[in-house]
Amino acid sequence: MVQATPKALWALAALLFTWSSLAASIKSRGSGGLFLDLADLGVDVTKRQTNNLAGYLGAFFLGADPYVYFYLSNGNDALSFRALNRGQPVIRPTKGTTGVRDPTIVPGGGSESGRKWYIIGTDLHIGRTTWDAAQRTGSRGIFVWESTDLINWTNERLVTVEDATAGMVWAPEAIWDPAKGQYLVHWASKFYPTSDPRHTGNPTNIRMRYAYTSDFKTFSAPQTLIDKNPTNIIDLNYLPLSPTSFLRFMKDETRKTVFVEVSNNGLFGTWTRPGGDGAIIQTGVEGPASYLDNVDPRKVHLLLDFYGSDGYRPFESTNPGTNSGWVGSNRNNFPKNLRHGSVLPINGTVYEALRQRWGV
Repeated sequence: MVQATPKALWALAALLFTWSSLAASIKSRGSGGLFLDLADLGVDVTKRQTNNLAGYLGAFFLGADPYVYFYLSNGNDALSFRALNRGQPVIRPTKGTTGVRDPTIVPGGGSESGRKWYIIGTDLHIGRTTWDAAQRTGSRGIFVWESTDLINWTNERLVTVEDATAGMVWAPEAIWDPAKGQYLVHWASKFYPTSDPRHTGNPTNIRMRYAYTSDFKTFSAPQTLIDKNPTNIIDLNYLPLSPTSFLRFMKDETRKTVFVEVSNNGLFGTWTRPGGDGAIIQTGVEGPASYLDNVDPRKVHLLLDFYGSDGYRPFESTNPGTNSGWVGSNRNNFPKNLRHGSVLPINGTVYEALRQRWGV
């Protein structure tokens, strides 16, 4: 078994620091969206590899197979991926429903930056229940695994984050909050009155909830993060651009659309929806997963899950702070039938270790 060495992990930590410096150069441009000011960094955007980033690691589930599958990019091509582990799952849950959907790789923050990663996901095996039951009496826990090298994943746990009034906990993700010095973990839930303990009546709309954690073991009391009542909101995905600037993508489950909002003053700052309340990126999709391009620092990639068709399709933009600036990417080398997951940029040492461990 090939494992990343301590030297490799320190190299990755240095890499992430450099990436953070690059991200900090992103500035706002009012209602026109976002742009990258690279002049003071002297960045050559035509260079094949920027800041030693050598590829991308994707974690997904595959339709009726609710397990964690790893896909590795073909070098720094953000639109070309191949299955690792001969197309077999890298993680099969043993707790809860024994199925995990929506796996997200969470990079460590603070003292864990470059030293630790987590995978979190939805505890749901739809082949063993129904969609109605999954929302009324579904799991109220979050699956968690952890790693110090992105290769060996241990300490599986299922952590309950909502009380008995919640019908489910769906699509958890997490982001390091530099202002708080902890991970902000968020998920979608709907709720039933305490007078309806069997959840047979009418619930609230679905809203985004959140809690803070330092170790993905103990969580603060959950609170509501986004409530667009009566609209149902699920599948929230953040993309940090600087310590204070963020994009957040989400699905309007009522209208079956995905849109983006922008904040230039923190995770709990003022969020605006470019183009107004009706502006969207795409209809008939879910599970937005965003990531920065390793080569062109002006470009952002966005995977959207066409759940009624062939799963994830890639989109891209050099003006990501808008709902109108996204176009479909070249799909010739992008795998079909990948479902809601995440993509993480990685350096050459980690890339090679993953390739050797899981094979391609």
